[in-house]
Amino acid sequence: MSGERHPGSVAGSIRGRGTAENPANRFEPMHVEFDEPSSAKVRTRYYEDATRSILARNDSPDIPFDIGINPYRGCEHGCVYCYARPSHEFLGFSAGLDFESRIMVKKNAPELLRAALADPGYQARMIALSGNTDCYQPIESKLRITRSCLEVLAEFRNPVGIITKNRLVIRDIDVLGELAGFNAASVTFSVTTLDNELRRKLEPRASNPRARIEAIRSLNEAGIPTGVMIAPTIPGLTDHEIPAILEAAADAGARWAGYQVMRLPGPVLPLFVGWLEEHYPDRKERVLARLRDLRQGELTDGRFGLRMRGSGVMAEQIRRVFQVHRRRVGIPEDSESLSTEHFRRSAGVQLSLF
Repeated sequence: MSGERHPGSVAGSIRGRGTAENPANRFEPMHVEFDEPSSAKVRTRYYEDATRSILARNDSPDIPFDIGINPYRGCEHGCVYCYARPSHEFLGFSAGLDFESRIMVKKNAPELLRAALADPGYQARMIALSGNTDCYQPIESKLRITRSCLEVLAEFRNPVGIITKNRLVIRDIDVLGELAGFNAASVTFSVTTLDNELRRKLEPRASNPRARIEAIRSLNEAGIPTGVMIAPTIPGLTDHEIPAILEAAADAGARWAGYQVMRLPGPVLPLFVGWLEEHYPDRKERVLARLRDLRQGELTDGRFGLRMRGSGVMAEQIRRVFQVHRRRVGIPEDSESLSTEHFRRSAGVQLSLF
């Protein structure tokens, strides 16, 4: 796959893409640089993922689940800050433009999931959709892999927690409603900004902010517990929007709210700096200075407990603004616990007898 590459570094921006750059893969010994960069439209390519397992384990103390499903690897939403970008390097791709235009698709995810849940050794627990990239990215409207996985989860009544930036999730209100009837489904919408012009540059193929807010309303009205995650909060660029996002989410019936500050692991850091230079050169130094305030003088800090909150005066200021306004609009901080009480393995076990 490493041979199929876009230009190594593309000057300017590409319409509908979070970054035009394709930095060298740190695991690849050879990288090709093209003499003539091009800003032409880049077509997304999809590759079948031949994985034989579907449940991804997680032991990070910063993440509130220990098992997740990722129907897709790479994400066409193209969020320039995405912390999942470095994972694409393990597939032989770049964390840059490749991440959002070279998507691995797990067509067999529903079958793998059914087999995993039917296994006598499986113990019911909340499964996250997704743990890495968005399970409702644009291609899902055609392939419906996430929906098929939800149908399997409903068959077994296994609880699922979804986090997404795409209003496409409301397509699956019927299945999510069935699970919610057993206290086995919740949805969290990630909202970074209410400014749609900023969203177009920052998250070019994600749903617009108002569509996400209205999706929160639709899901809650359908009896599916739904909350908001203000993530990532970017100091000097989006942190001033925390009160407005909380107010909009509260008006839509959000049942919980959280936040995370931006973290920039590995190759994501130079991509974001390049993005600032391209789109907000006048704010670049202010944003970087405030990021350093969060990271004890550094631009990134991968330590557990600090990577999603930061430390110091700036981190405390963001925390206080969030807490004060969360309480003001009346949204609880913690999400509702899901139940494994109604989990059943009978359907899968019975099928295995034939």
